[in-house]
Amino acid sequence: MEQYSLNELYLKFTAGIIDRAELEGSIYMYFFLNKEKTCLNYWKKEEYEDYISWFYPRMKKAIDTYREIGSSFEAYMNKFLMITSREYRVRKTTKSFIEYSAWGARVPDLYAYEESPGYFNEKKDDVLPDLTVIQNQRRNTRRILALVLKCYYYVSDDFLDKIVSIINIDKDELREMIEKMRKIRQKKDDAIYLMKERIYGQYYRCIVYEKRLSFIQENTAAYDKMKLRLEKARLRLEKMRKRLSKIRTDATNKQVAEVIGIKKGTVDASLYKLKAKLDSMADKSHLN
Repeated sequence: MEQYSLNELYLKFTAGIIDRAELEGSIYMYFFLNKEKTCLNYWKKEEYEDYISWFYPRMKKAIDTYREIGSSFEAYMNKFLMITSREYRVRKTTKSFIEYSAWGARVPDLYAYEESPGYFNEKKDDVLPDLTVIQNQRRNTRRILALVLKCYYYVSDDFLDKIVSIINIDKDELREMIEKMRKIRQKKDDAIYLMKERIYGQYYRCIVYEKRLSFIQENTAAYDKMKLRLEKARLRLEKMRKRLSKIRTDATNKQVAEVIGIKKGTVDASLYKLKAKLDSMADKSHLN
């Protein structure tokens, strides 16, 4: 392939000898094969090749903004190469910060950490009552079923295997009830999911800002600007967490009644009695 200087290529383009696509391709090959003639000669080969591939889509803008006023096209392109190489380095560093933060952050430290709701008065040394204690009390079957459906958001397949024998119901039938509840609550569940995703993203954004701040010299304009961004990001994250904590993940008693096929008042009474029973069992465990 015959090599031309950048000035010669631009003259061919303005004269109509080559079209834009051929000009851009020729410029790309020129930079790709002539690293030693650019201001990035000190870069490693692999990094330079990655940068040239990243630079290629931005070449159109460089060609469109060139004006023949003083500097040659070759000098202009080299200057554009130098400026965009700095942007590339910044983007690459930022990406490294994000990857480092994502791998370094631990799940227990997530600001969006959630806990399952409690249905009796919990204290520091409380122990959850064993549901097998009330397994033989058949009048509690409906109460436990109502509680399971109310807490559908946290019900897993493993839990279903354990609970079906206690409430004496077919697993497939219980699964159908859970799925019916999820369909009823789908819109609310989707909103909760999206909120959590936004919180996770905001959490990692704070981690990235903290890491970038540690690399900036203190008492500088850049440091103060990044510190302000971090403070605002933390404040926004806290507001998002509070907003999420106010969103209910449990089904309403009316929805539970609809799935089971009974009156809402029956569900209200069943859950109230079950809560009273669990509170009583928890109090007795402390006395022992």
